[in-house]
This record gives sequence, structure tokens and C-alpha cells, in this order.
Amino acid sequence: QVQLVESGGGLVQAGGSLRLSCAASGRTFSSYFMGWFRQAPGKERELVAAISRGGGTTFYAGSVKGRFTISRDNAKNTVYLQMNSLKPEDTAVYYCAASITASYMTESGYDYWGQGTQVTVSS
Repeated sequence: QVQLVESGGGLVQAGGSLRLSCAASGRTFSSYFMGWFRQAPGKERELVAAISRGGGTTFYAGSVKGRFTISRDNAKNTVYLQMNSLKPEDTAVYYCAASITASYMTESGYDYWGQGTQVTVSS
């Protein structure tokens, strides 16, 4: 069992930055692929970024590539999402999730989810 707790969300103006953190407890953190998803009102949840167990491989959705950076610190059991040049369309609830398999590109491939943190970008 893995417990995930996100933090770092909030209200920011367009063009600003936020850094989300997701602290994990339970089984060995480094065994998991980690992902950040988001869900805007009225929209489906979408994968924003993902990172492999050792951090050597990352994936970004096209809409955030070049603006967001995912990273992890296995010694601290934490995954981060640095979000720069934020846009109003980035407004959503952001979730971190853990995948024990390599199926980290799809929502169904994730085994554990955090409760989410709200990010609101004002124009």
C-alpha cells in the first residue's frame, strides 16, 4: 500500500510558477513509476507528466512540454512538478499517482492516487 499526499497548489497569475510536491509513504517509492494528472471542470482526467523509477525517463503532454518539469527524489520519497509560464487553461485539480508496472502512459496503469491539489491560474 502506498499513500500519496500532494501539496503546493494555489492561485497564481498567468505567467507565474508553482511547484507541486507529492510525498509518498508505504512501500518502496523507487519501485514505482510516478505520474501527474490533472482534471479540469467538465473534462476528463489527463496525464500531464510521468517519470520512471530512477528518474532517467520522462514524458510530457504536448500542452505542457517546455513549461513543466517532473522530477523525483527517491531519498525523500517525493515527486515534484515544476510549472512555469502558467496559463489559465492549466487550471485544474492536479493528482499524483503511482504505477508499479511500466504502464504509466494510461490512467488505468496507476495503482495509487493522491487526493489532489487545486491549481488556479487567473488571466
